Amino acid sequence: MINMNGLPTAPTDEVRPRVAVSSCLIGELVRFNGGHSRDRFLSGELDPYVDWVPICPEMEIGLGAPRESLHLERSPEGPRLVATKSRTDHTARMTALAAERARTLDVDGYVFKAKSPSCGIHGVPIYAGEMAADRRNRGLFAARIMDAHPLLPVEDEGRLHDPLLRETFVERIFAHARLRAFLESDWGPRELIEFHTRHKMQLLAHDPVAYNTAGRAVALAGVLTRRELATRYGHAFRTAFSHKASIGRNVNALQHCAGMIADSLDPARRADLDKVITSYQEGRVALSVPTALLLHDAWGEGKEYVRDQTYFAPYPEELRLRNHVPA
Repeated sequence: MINMNGLPTAPTDEVRPRVAVSSCLIGELVRFNGGHSRDRFLSGELDPYVDWVPICPEMEIGLGAPRESLHLERSPEGPRLVATKSRTDHTARMTALAAERARTLDVDGYVFKAKSPSCGIHGVPIYAGEMAADRRNRGLFAARIMDAHPLLPVEDEGRLHDPLLRETFVERIFAHARLRAFLESDWGPRELIEFHTRHKMQLLAHDPVAYNTAGRAVALAGVLTRRELATRYGHAFRTAFSHKASIGRNVNALQHCAGMIADSLDPARRADLDKVITSYQEGRVALSVPTALLLHDAWGEGKEYVRDQTYFAPYPEELRLRNHVPA
C-alpha cells in the first residue's frame, strides 16, 4: 500500500471501533445548563473513524436538560449523588442504571466527561457539607462501568489533550475493535495463528509478559474449545494493551523488526536504521521516524512478516498520532 506522499504503508484493517461517549462531548444538548461540551478531537479528527455510542446517564434517569446541578456527598454507605439545591438523592437510580449499562455494554472503548459527578474518571470532589472533602474520586456512573470492565480502554476528554495519552487510547480502541471483529468471525486455529502473528510486535511493545501469555494460548489452538480459546486469548490480548507502550518496549519491538530484515540490507542502510532507532530512544525524533524507515526497508526487501505487522498501522494513518517526540 502507498500513502498520499508516495511512501509504502502497512496494510490497515477496515475496522470501526464502537466507542461509548458522554453525549455532551459530541455536541448533544444534554448538559445541566442545556448546552454541550463538544470536544474538537472527538467530534472532528476521530469522528470519521469510529461509531459513537452516546450515553448521558443524567438524561437516562429522567433528569432532563437543563436541570439542577448535582454533586457527590460523603455518607457512611459511600458517595451519594445529590441535587445541590433541592437535595434530591439520585444515587439509587444512577446505580441501577450503571449496573444495567455495565451488563449490556458492548463497545471497544469509552470517553467520559471529565470532572462530572456521574461520569468523571478521576479528580471528582466529594463534599462534606459545603466543603469538598476529597477530590480524588470517580463519578458514580463511571466507577461502576470501570469496575465491571477493568480492561476496557477508558479516558476523559481532558486527558486526551495529552499527545501520548491520546495515541495510547486510540491505539487501544482499534486493537480491541480488531479483536472483537475477529472473534465475531468464523475463525479457527489457523486464523487465530494468523491474527496473533500480525499483532506480535504490537503486543510486545505493550507488555512482553502478556505477549508470552497470548502466545501460549495460541499454542493450545486445537486443544481448547473455541470458547475457551477465545476467552484465554482475548484476556491476554486486552491485558497487553492495558499497559502503555514505553520507549524501551518500542525500541525492543523496533530492534526485533530490524533484526528480521538486517541480512537483506547493506552496511550503510543497517547503520541508518540503527541510528534512527537510537535517535528515537534518546528522545530526538518521534516514533513515526523509525517505523517509517523500517517499513520502507521491509517493503523494499519483500519482508512480508515485518511489513504486515499491525505495529506499523495500529490506526488510520490520517490521525497522525505518532508524530510527537517522546519526553
